[in-house]
Amino acid sequence: MKNRESVKILFLLAWLLISSNLIYSGPPYDTDDPEPVELHHWEFYMSSRPVHDDAGWSGTLPHVEVNYGAVKNIQLHFITPMAFNFPVGEPKNYGLGDTELGVKYRFLQECKSTPMIGIFPLIELPTGNRDKGLGNGKAQLYLPLWIQKSFGDWMTYGGGGYWINPGEGNRNWIYTGWLIQNQLTRKFNLGVELYYMTPQESGGISETRFNIGAVYDFSEKHHLLLSAGKGILGPVKAQFYVGYQLTLGPMN
Repeated sequence: MKNRESVKILFLLAWLLISSNLIYSGPPYDTDDPEPVELHHWEFYMSSRPVHDDAGWSGTLPHVEVNYGAVKNIQLHFITPMAFNFPVGEPKNYGLGDTELGVKYRFLQECKSTPMIGIFPLIELPTGNRDKGLGNGKAQLYLPLWIQKSFGDWMTYGGGGYWINPGEGNRNWIYTGWLIQNQLTRKFNLGVELYYMTPQESGGISETRFNIGAVYDFSEKHHLLLSAGKGILGPVKAQFYVGYQLTLGPMN
């Protein structure tokens, strides 16, 4: 009964967010959290993130993500994607996308009266071909702040930051989002996120999107991550995330 009520509350929250037209961790969500990987532990992901809008389909298939707890409260982060861009009525392109590097630093640990707070600066290296729609063409820098608080089986986190996005036709932009999730069972949790982005290109428009996601833990090492959503304001008709996560302790 408790689990059924938790599911009802989460879907009610999603419906309220969507119907109110509000102007929205880590995988399977776009909003991140401030919690780094444990010291000398590893996370490996093999994932795909397709997005569909009026122009066609684009995204990653697959992308590989690696996170490592290098120092207490500090995580090193790396993503290398194979990207695709299938515009309507035009040639389909597939190849290496832009490479992502980052460092997550938690400077305030959560306690009863205070949330967890951290920063997670990222740099996107232009390893993808912009002319084929597989990359940005210039290096980008992201400077976010993330906040997290837990309440029993519930967790909520979010924040946002500023993207420095150079290059012809590009513009700097802001991302902000928030997420709430519930640990429904020992192995399964469900979450809802809502996020907002200012225009990334000259002449572009602001976007608001949402995702509903889930994580299933087959064991302490093996995990399945899923999410699906769409744009509330903006061109995105559908977006998905599907991924496998392997978590490992210290390697001697």
